[in-house]
Amino acid sequence: MLRNWAGNYTYRAATLHAPETVDEVRAIVREATNVKVLGTRHSFNDVADTAAGGTLVSLQRLAPVFELDAERGTVTIDGGTTYGRLCRTLAGTGLALHNLASLPHISVAGACATATHGSGDRNANLATAVHAMELVTGDGELLVLDRDEDGERFRGAVVGLGALGVVTRLTLDLQPAFDVRQDVFEGLPLAALEASFDDLMSSAYSVSLFTDWREPRIEQVWVKHRVSDGATPARVAALLGATPATVDRHPIGGLSAEHCTAQLGVPGPWHERLPHFRMDFTPSSGAELQTDYFVPRAQAWDALTAIAALREHVAPLLQVAEVRTVAADDLWMSPCYERDCVSFHFTWVADWHAVRALLPRIEAQLLPLGARPHWGKLFTVAPDEVRARYPKLGDFRALARELDPDGKFRNPFLDAYVYGDA
Repeated sequence: MLRNWAGNYTYRAATLHAPETVDEVRAIVREATNVKVLGTRHSFNDVADTAAGGTLVSLQRLAPVFELDAERGTVTIDGGTTYGRLCRTLAGTGLALHNLASLPHISVAGACATATHGSGDRNANLATAVHAMELVTGDGELLVLDRDEDGERFRGAVVGLGALGVVTRLTLDLQPAFDVRQDVFEGLPLAALEASFDDLMSSAYSVSLFTDWREPRIEQVWVKHRVSDGATPARVAALLGATPATVDRHPIGGLSAEHCTAQLGVPGPWHERLPHFRMDFTPSSGAELQTDYFVPRAQAWDALTAIAALREHVAPLLQVAEVRTVAADDLWMSPCYERDCVSFHFTWVADWHAVRALLPRIEAQLLPLGARPHWGKLFTVAPDEVRARYPKLGDFRALARELDPDGKFRNPFLDAYVYGDA
């Protein structure tokens, strides 16, 4: 019985393969009637599962690929690479990714396929770093799509939700490596954000707001500055009256910060500061559930006050909530397609019955503001509501049918939220 990382989902697949070569992947796809790729199992729903009795493919044993092109500023990796492995290999090359998620243990291909993100006013989601991708399509053939050569088709494929094929290689854009200092501030009154949300979130390379929604305040503000920018965190404290933390903090109050990345303004390499958790810490299965909604940037304050009004219902089920900003992109199935967004992320206790009863109340407040749910998290938004929020959905469906005419990569999640014939 195979479960996801959090243990809240049991996969329906009957078979699990772990190929070591791309040719083996192609053979598996050719022979399968229903097949999906299993990444690092950090999705909280069935987006990465097969239909009942199908075949799962893990790429973790795929022959490692690391092809650095310093002149072009790109790196090509295999489909099983995690961000932790990639960052360790990039260390010392003088090159860096533009951003990272809070947890570096997730697979690059899986994160890009679901538009996973970090934080930062000028930082789009992780998938926007993709420059080219190699896919095994439904007939077992290889297809390479390149940003410069394939235009709209490429933009439709990057956030592919596993609907287009098996991603066996990715080429990512890099930039010169940079150092980051991380400072944490505590006790920010929620009311201060009405006039100063934009100032705060644009004051550093990456800013995260953590709260348990028990009171109308933000418990912690995590501020990540590029050292080369010459900025200091004093502006944040002066602007809003928050106080600097005097010891390292964990986002969840009361937990040890030993597995968190270094704080207190100590500079360090980009890959040791942009995630919230250290790469040498391997998380065990977490007793938690997660949801994440993307609201248009202009609606940030309305969304904050709407959630605050529900805090007596939210707080008892919540471990911690995080608010981040994500820049707009041009990827068809990204929740940030053509709009700057604010991400409202909730880490819940492991009580799906209670959380499922609460989510419609939250969604009733956020959906009128234009919210789109994260593809890999838990939500109860009706499938037709989700489909209506993606203007390029029809084009994406056509691309999926072109690359997978027999529906080998379809599953109940795609049937409901993409094809609309669940």
